Amino acid sequence: MKKHLTVALALIVTALSLGLPMTATAQTTGDSEKIRAKVQTLSAARDTQVQVKFRDQTKLKGYIESVEPVSFNLRDPKNQTTQSILYSEVESVSKAGGSVSAKTWLIIGGVAAGAVTTWLIVKPAVCDGGAQTRGIC
Repeated sequence: MKKHLTVALALIVTALSLGLPMTATAQTTGDSEKIRAKVQTLSAARDTQVQVKFRDQTKLKGYIESVEPVSFNLRDPKNQTTQSILYSEVESVSKAGGSVSAKTWLIIGGVAAGAVTTWLIVKPAVCDGGAQTRGIC
């Protein structure tokens, strides 16, 4: 009877440990060191806005005020409040607005379209229908 109970208990513990998902993943000290190094690099420029992505996938933007051994302080640009953030809570830190915006792409596209249109209109007028062989013709 004891033998069956021991085997059943061992199977239950094994099934539970394999079947249940981990709710929290432990962060290694190497990850914390990488985050701390990135924060120190970004804190060198005080006027650079950063985006902090937490382990629970929430994001926060602000300016790094100070860097401490286990945490750093982030100032909210809207209401100027400062929040202390532990390195162990952070998944990644990056410059805010690092990608090119849609407005920038529209400006670049407009300039390119203008250049192509100008080339298509100006070249035939300057080249006189292909009769000239000098310059841009």
